[in-house]
Amino acid sequence: MSNSTRCPIWPALLPRRYSFVIAAWVTMLPAFGAQTNSLPSLKTAATAFVMGVGLSDRISERSNDWPLLLSQFNCVTPENSLKPYAVQQVEGEFVFAQPDSFVNFAVTNGLQVVGHCLLWAKDDRTPRWFYQDGTNTATSELLLARLQRHIETVVGRYRGRIAMWDVVNEVLDDGTNFLRTSGWSQACGEEFIAKAFEFAHATDPNALLIYNDYNNELPSKRAKLIRLARSLTDRKVALHAIGLQGHYEIDRVPFDDLEATLAAVRELGLKAVVSELDIDVIPRARWWQDGGKYRDEMSKLDPYAEGCPPEILQRQAEQYGQLFRLFRKYSDVIARVSFWNLHDGQSWLNGFPWRRVNYPLLFDRAGQPKPAFDSVIAALRQAPESEKSRLVIEPTTPSQKP
Repeated sequence: MSNSTRCPIWPALLPRRYSFVIAAWVTMLPAFGAQTNSLPSLKTAATAFVMGVGLSDRISERSNDWPLLLSQFNCVTPENSLKPYAVQQVEGEFVFAQPDSFVNFAVTNGLQVVGHCLLWAKDDRTPRWFYQDGTNTATSELLLARLQRHIETVVGRYRGRIAMWDVVNEVLDDGTNFLRTSGWSQACGEEFIAKAFEFAHATDPNALLIYNDYNNELPSKRAKLIRLARSLTDRKVALHAIGLQGHYEIDRVPFDDLEATLAAVRELGLKAVVSELDIDVIPRARWWQDGGKYRDEMSKLDPYAEGCPPEILQRQAEQYGQLFRLFRKYSDVIARVSFWNLHDGQSWLNGFPWRRVNYPLLFDRAGQPKPAFDSVIAALRQAPESEKSRLVIEPTTPSQKP
């Protein structure tokens, strides 16, 4: 791949340093207890890539979370407030109060921000007005014009303050089709994908632009991912990285398939980000089997309501360690690893796809490290010196940027 289509890690991705950050952080320590100050740090151990976390949009109001967040992570993703439905539920009425607060908090504390997401290729995640023109269905021209206005407004507002964008989210089909059927694909075919990246890049040429999806490490979906990435890069579209969501289940982490996907991303000349990492200790795949016939039974399943057995936590820790040894192996490809939520008590997997007490992250409900944390730290610290400088990649000159 030529330099014109291979994305470096721009200076915007490198940690921002502010003289007041340390002082501000010290004043926050009592909220979660001083123990966080004595822990090893994920962001310090992960010298080869950025260490991130998806967070409540109201993090600026949740001072109890600040010590753990600021000691362990250097990148944050707002869970919901930058999604199309939250930002522009009504055409032309942009709602920025919550993302403004989130981004201001992050920038003040020297944290990089991931914008999630500009286009979600599901009809129940897209405001209906996008697809409508009075009583008629919007033409592709109108739909793309609306997309352009949305992206230019949102990305333009945070230009220089949001380092990375999930530009298009979950467009690939889980079945035999190439693309998920949606109002986007029905009106525009594949063109809306390229246009979304073009609009985002034109608005902020220094942002890292990501295609994000789930299960794209599995062979059938990986083939579609490679097809999509090649189609975009052949057109010189500014696709910089592939987002692998990484919502795994204990004892079912697809290590071999994930490695094959990371190797494929390397071959494409792109970066990878692990965008939404967790390991569910209560396997959920059966929820979708046989047309949902087991859902009533599973909805009553809450095996660890009184606490997670140590042997389960240890198995989880071993699998997290194996994951991060793999990430270390591909640290020339991986630009970021982000957990989805800060600690077990805040995990979306306490309520999806049914309510149960879950333990999918590195920190427990009190913000204390679990065996998985120690396993990840150990894996990161095993990285050879040759891998430890790969985060900083010399940027191209402006004329060479994709």
